[in-house]
Amino acid sequence: MSDIRYKLHPVSAFINFMKSLKELIIPFIVIFGVNIFRDGGISAMFNEGWVGLLPLLIGLVVVLFSLVIGIIKWKRFVYWFEDGELRIEYGLFVKKKRYIPFDRIQSLNYTEGIFHRPFDLVKVRVETAGSSKAGEAEAELTAIKRADADRIETEMENAKYPAVPDMGPHEAVIEAAEETAMPQKKELKTLYRMSMKELLILATTSGGIGVVISAVAVFLSQFSELIPYEAIYEEVMLFLRFGYLIVALAVFAGLLIAWIISVILTLLANYQFTIQVDEDHIYITRGLLEKKKVSVPFKRIQGIKVTRNPLRELFGYGVVTVESAGGSMGGKDEKIRLFPLVKTAHMLPVLRELFPEMEFQPELIKAPKRSLHFYYRLDFLWMLPLIGVLSYFFYPYGLLSLLIVPPVIAVGIWQHRTTGYALTGKQLTMEFRGFSKHTFYVWKKRVQAVYVLQTYFQRRRDLASIQATIKSGMLGYSARINYMEKDDASRILEWYQPSPRISKQKAKGQPE
Repeated sequence: MSDIRYKLHPVSAFINFMKSLKELIIPFIVIFGVNIFRDGGISAMFNEGWVGLLPLLIGLVVVLFSLVIGIIKWKRFVYWFEDGELRIEYGLFVKKKRYIPFDRIQSLNYTEGIFHRPFDLVKVRVETAGSSKAGEAEAELTAIKRADADRIETEMENAKYPAVPDMGPHEAVIEAAEETAMPQKKELKTLYRMSMKELLILATTSGGIGVVISAVAVFLSQFSELIPYEAIYEEVMLFLRFGYLIVALAVFAGLLIAWIISVILTLLANYQFTIQVDEDHIYITRGLLEKKKVSVPFKRIQGIKVTRNPLRELFGYGVVTVESAGGSMGGKDEKIRLFPLVKTAHMLPVLRELFPEMEFQPELIKAPKRSLHFYYRLDFLWMLPLIGVLSYFFYPYGLLSLLIVPPVIAVGIWQHRTTGYALTGKQLTMEFRGFSKHTFYVWKKRVQAVYVLQTYFQRRRDLASIQATIKSGMLGYSARINYMEKDDASRILEWYQPSPRISKQKAKGQPE
């Protein structure tokens, strides 16, 4: 391997500086916010000499210190290739070294931010199966040239497929061996590109309004000590005097603004969503301001989940999630969405091409009719006391709470009609519903455990709940279908148990 030390692009120093500034935004707002609300406002800072300018001077020192730290981090960061490993050396005050064997690297994920694109740079996240924290990359190269990113991939392929030594003088044999041993540049095949229509439907039905509102709430919570609650309360009480219609319009306007922001964020995040594939990986590319490219190795895929909320199900749309044993869409433990939103007619051909051995429309065995009341009777434990209290203290209007009973029963019937499973060869399919409909596909070899659960009342009716668990992220993923026939649970357990022949082969260390 080469002993040449490679450095990051100088832009990485500026990116590190901007990350530091991002972390300092809240302290700066607090410091200058206090000066805004004091007598004289910001102008009073300049009328008190150097003492008044002390907060500003401290802020400038902190900013300069952050810039220096960013430059030092860039200077101290080097990487190279040696003995089949990606080796990294970094550290501000304490020098750290990290050696990552190429055979442990599952994927190299690329991100192009607004600071990367003008210089044709990418950020590279090195994903392995043994990352210490969920969603955290094993290593991150903040900004390198595309050619350098390709070099890392080439070195990784060379390490995984070492050259075959010369076996004889015949040139044809040598040439054939080299062609077999040396990795070829893999051609990517584009299977799917999200249309603008699907992108708009995704953005308008994503439910991101809750994320926007929660983000605003978290931001405001940082300044709870500075917020004049009494003055705000008085203003709200004055505003309420305008009438309920004005208040309702104001609330609607606020929700509309939050919804528009969520639509814009979703459009930016999923712009030009594209799925490409080669022999070993699925490549997902998306984003406008920050373009991300995630590679998902086929061998790490544990299962596939299709989710349809009632509105999207009505119009034939769904979300397809890949349950993977390693890798994520970003810095968080974010599930990899193979399709953030897709029409069922467009989804099935792509899934069949990606996973030809899997059946995506099997005939399901449904839950028995006698298990119907199990799906809603537990809800009466909280409904009946609530209805009783409301009816007693708010009679006769409290009797209107009885109207909640039909919808709860209807949802239970809805869940019962959805629940089912199918065994097709070495594949298990499970379908269930909370409020959204979930269809889970998994290979037998990927199942970590199968559980059969029975309560006292289920045993009396010969019913059982079945749960299958696979490896996904740090905690895994479990799919569960409730109140099925006891014989169905036994059938799934029998399907999951290895045959005696396979067990003997494993005991002897022989391949299956």
